[in-house]
Amino acid sequence: WGSTFMVAIVLVHMVQVFLFGAYKFPRELTWIVGVLLLLVTLGMAFTGQVLRFDQDAYWGLGIGASIASRVPVIGPWAVNLMLGGPIIAGVTLSRFFALHVFVIPGLLIAFVGVHLLMVLKLGINEWPMPGRIVRRATYMQEYHELTHKEGVPFVPNAVWKDILFSGFILVAIAVCAVHFGPFGPGGQPDPTIIQTAPRPDFFFLWLYALLSFLPPSAETPILLIGPAIGIIVLLALPFVAGEGEKSWKRRPIAVLTILLVAVALGTLTHLAEHAPWSPVMNAWSSQPIPAEFLQGRTALERHGALVFQAKQCHNCHSLDGKGGQRGPALDTIALRLTEDQLIRQVIQGGGNMPAYGKNLSPAETTALVAFLETLHPANQKPARNASQAMALRTNEVSPR
Repeated sequence: WGSTFMVAIVLVHMVQVFLFGAYKFPRELTWIVGVLLLLVTLGMAFTGQVLRFDQDAYWGLGIGASIASRVPVIGPWAVNLMLGGPIIAGVTLSRFFALHVFVIPGLLIAFVGVHLLMVLKLGINEWPMPGRIVRRATYMQEYHELTHKEGVPFVPNAVWKDILFSGFILVAIAVCAVHFGPFGPGGQPDPTIIQTAPRPDFFFLWLYALLSFLPPSAETPILLIGPAIGIIVLLALPFVAGEGEKSWKRRPIAVLTILLVAVALGTLTHLAEHAPWSPVMNAWSSQPIPAEFLQGRTALERHGALVFQAKQCHNCHSLDGKGGQRGPALDTIALRLTEDQLIRQVIQGGGNMPAYGKNLSPAETTALVAFLETLHPANQKPARNASQAMALRTNEVSPR
């Protein structure tokens, strides 16, 4: 809970600084140190998750090592530095303990010290009033005149506010820990269990979803280039937009940027909570086909339902909302695909669906397709092949 609150507070503070224009002249260095504090805070959160050393931590660390290995030239060296060898072992845990307890806290203390020093030296950002323009030539004089008229001393006024807010956060962390309990550890990790879906902590869920949706060919370029571009943009911001309006009311692009980022991260986090791309590996054995899909069916169609379960189709496809969501729901599949299309899809696969041509006998394929053809509303006719439709129209117009 401490790491969750810590990451949330840093992000909220950065959004506030961005919207209030507090990164502009003369506080460029303060913003840069803040960006470094964000990165170090995320590092603190990641190493803390690894120290739980449960199933999620083990496989999450494996994913992190896989990402690090893709860095050109220094990738293998970075993995060896991270893991202490070619595999995740006891020395790995020791290294992350040292990072989490000594190295990263030391960096945090140093950066926080520099950050506060810059605040004391330059002063707290004034309230961003519309029309109050930042100009390098005149800002310092205008700021000193403003603080002389309306300013309050940092000690004790601002310090007391910080103390009260810090106390509130500590109480909130304690309440969450008591009410919701700790998150993990979830038991000793077992590398032999390959049917696992490791999930990171809340603040990294968006990245988990993004990696799940990326095509394999785009993973490495985006993982290597995306973070670098994001960090460069954040570091360059005060030098590119160091003057001008501070008020968010007159900076619509800044507001739109925050909204777009918030919607994107929120959507990805929501998707990661449900993980629709992951098959429900036990659906074929624990979630039987609903009875309404079996009533009134022929022996061949019932046999197809057995094939549907035995070949674990239910793991990726839902019926009546039960089953996996990796593939499309099949409640009305007969309205969308004809018999020939169903046969081709089952045998050849397509998209993220594997080909089952070598895993099904002709009899099983026939039975499965017969069952799939029954999956449509009772008041709607299933899709027809062109030849079937032509024969049907011929029978309807032919004289009796």
